[in-house]
Amino acid sequence: MSGPDGFGARQARLRTAGAGVFAAALVLPTDGSAHGGDLGELWLTGPAWTSDLRVIAPLYISAILFLIGTVRLWRRAGHGRGVRRWQVACFWSGWTVLALALLSPLHWLGERLFTAHMVEHELLMVIAAPLLVLARPGSTMLWALPALWRPLVGAIGRLPVLGTAWRSMRTPFAATLLHGVALWAWHMPGLYDLVLLNPLAHWLQHLSFLLSALLFWWALLHGPARSRAYGASFLYLFLTSLHTGLLGVLLTVSPRLWYPRQVAAAAEWGLTPLEDQQLAGLVMWVPAGLVYAAAALTLAGLWIRRSGSDTARPAHAA
Repeated sequence: MSGPDGFGARQARLRTAGAGVFAAALVLPTDGSAHGGDLGELWLTGPAWTSDLRVIAPLYISAILFLIGTVRLWRRAGHGRGVRRWQVACFWSGWTVLALALLSPLHWLGERLFTAHMVEHELLMVIAAPLLVLARPGSTMLWALPALWRPLVGAIGRLPVLGTAWRSMRTPFAATLLHGVALWAWHMPGLYDLVLLNPLAHWLQHLSFLLSALLFWWALLHGPARSRAYGASFLYLFLTSLHTGLLGVLLTVSPRLWYPRQVAAAAEWGLTPLEDQQLAGLVMWVPAGLVYAAAALTLAGLWIRRSGSDTARPAHAA
């Protein structure tokens, strides 16, 4: 596995490649499957930008609904009321990350370079999803609808069948389990190879990653765990960082290729197939793990502060 250059040389090569892969991608030439030209040109004008309506339509509809809802709320209640400024900032930050991951040439590059594909997945699950959950855009989008429609649409969520399903899925345990199953299932070699061959399967993979991540972060930040001062949220974030980190470690240290079709074009970007897989594993292991760790520490701090406040109140009363 170490090769003739030795293990230390391989690790240094991986670090250098990881730092420069996207900068180099802007000037490296591409083959015929890359639609011609170089990535720098494709980033600005070429067909590397996604044109799939299954991706474009939901993104732009959500943006339009949130924008109209925000304007109407602030016009009625006053600027910064109804939906707070920081929620607006969270929504547009999360939406922008989501759009860049799914529409920009990063998605095109992810079909040819495993490392880029992993970056795309992590942007969806650990950056865009928590930002969108913090924004809580549902009620704001409701204000974008005609006044007669709002009670009807709002009542859909209170239907007995949907209400029961939502209450069972939004628990931290269920949300963590569903998110973990989605992550591990789509990284099984059989399903992953299907993603590379079938555009519908690729779309379903991204949809399940995003929806399960939204459910996971919602359960931790707004679900029942919040009423218990985020203690459960800290635990489930820790467990999620463990199993996602394990998957990243397995990809990084594996001496064999898991998805040969995914890394077949790695040489065009100055990497061997195994190095491409190892870099992808490092992306899942280290940067994503740091995000989970930062979120867990933040929730732990809120937990400790709230616990201290709850203890101080009876003492003060006494």
